[in-house]
Amino acid sequence: MQLDGRVALVTGAGSGIGRAAALLLAREGARVAALGHTEGQLREVVDGIAGAGGEALPLVADIADPGQMQDAARRVEERWGRLDIVFANAGVNGVWAPIEELAPEEFERTLRTNLTGTFLTIKYAVPLLKRRGGSVIVTASVNGTRTFSNTGATAYSCSKAGQVALTKMLALELARDKVRVNVICPGAIETEIDENTERRGVEAVKIPVEFPEGAHPLAGEPGTAEQVAQLVLFLASDAASHISGTELWIDGAESLLKG
Repeated sequence: MQLDGRVALVTGAGSGIGRAAALLLAREGARVAALGHTEGQLREVVDGIAGAGGEALPLVADIADPGQMQDAARRVEERWGRLDIVFANAGVNGVWAPIEELAPEEFERTLRTNLTGTFLTIKYAVPLLKRRGGSVIVTASVNGTRTFSNTGATAYSCSKAGQVALTKMLALELARDKVRVNVICPGAIETEIDENTERRGVEAVKIPVEFPEGAHPLAGEPGTAEQVAQLVLFLASDAASHISGTELWIDGAESLLKG
């Protein structure tokens, strides 16, 4: 029980990496505030945690809405009076399209969710984190950090690069309060996010790249949400007590081929 007695806030907890992380952190003793925008999915996660003997709080909120995120932090404080771990994981792929076809509002929508949403998640959690110290983990991506060959992913890549800069700025700012801030950069992971990606006209401008031996050198296939959750657990635990301001890629060396 590496996280016994601690409280974790997980955004995007209804599915994919967020769901896997919420369940794993709870198994390791954390009380989990599971935040997302789909009540039914959150209820399944919370019920799963409770069924295994854990404690969880469902929070339906839009991470890009300041008022809703401030209220979510308030509800965590009212329920448990503390916060030790923040997994700022929620995000969207958004629209992938050539720059001539990418509408300004589509670009802004992706950045508002992925970058502004991460900022708001951390901003309103910080007063609670400062009381005892803690760990913040942000989900970025290989896109915008080591991979730039996914043509059309301009808004997404910019949002992910911005998350890395945000992480490093806050790692220094919050160090005196014993709050560690790190960012993980997954590659291809078996989740539902790709199904919600809108691609328009990308093939017409795509740079042809072939990987005859496959795009996943280590395992020959995409990673799993559970594998990413194990990295989140490590960064949330005392085993990572001297790690802050660091990006960690979890992609089976995939991005080294595509960079």
